[in-house]
Amino acid sequence: MEILVTVALVVLLVGLILLGLASSANSRREQLRTAARLTAIEQKLDAVVGHLGITVRERELPEVLRLIFADQRVAAVKAYRDETGASLLEAKNAVDAIAARHGR
Repeated sequence: MEILVTVALVVLLVGLILLGLASSANSRREQLRTAARLTAIEQKLDAVVGHLGITVRERELPEVLRLIFADQRVAAVKAYRDETGASLLEAKNAVDAIAARHGR
């Protein structure tokens, strides 16, 4: 009887692990799908803004500006990523643009 309970618990544990793995894969797939849709929306918005001739400035974060003025570009990129959740390339481009606007 004790062996049956142990086997049942092991089967239940394996089932829960497999369920967790499947859920994780679906979640990751959904994140990738959402990221792709967001990128497409941003590209369309950029095209509309460009067509209308509107200049949209990135929000300037005080910590990022302080680091730019202190000639700490890498730290500024990290701070930008921490604040905005941007990718490394997006953050680098944004920090470069902010620095250029401020003559740095």
